[in-house]
Amino acid sequence: MKIKEIREKNSEELQHLLVAMREKLSKLRFDLEARKLKNNQEIQKTRKTIARILTILKEKEKKEK
Repeated sequence: MKIKEIREKNSEELQHLLVAMREKLSKLRFDLEARKLKNNQEIQKTRKTIARILTILKEKEKKEK
């Protein structure tokens, strides 16, 4: 997910997206251990997306104060 797409969402949508991405990461890690995961890069992409979401949430929190 691109940073522009993330910035367009409000805080509530970002919270829901964050939960979904963390669940996806958990599933990917489980699949990796079970040797079902074909693309190992998917874990890295998901982690980076989670970091982007958290960064945008912090920025929005600072703006509100």
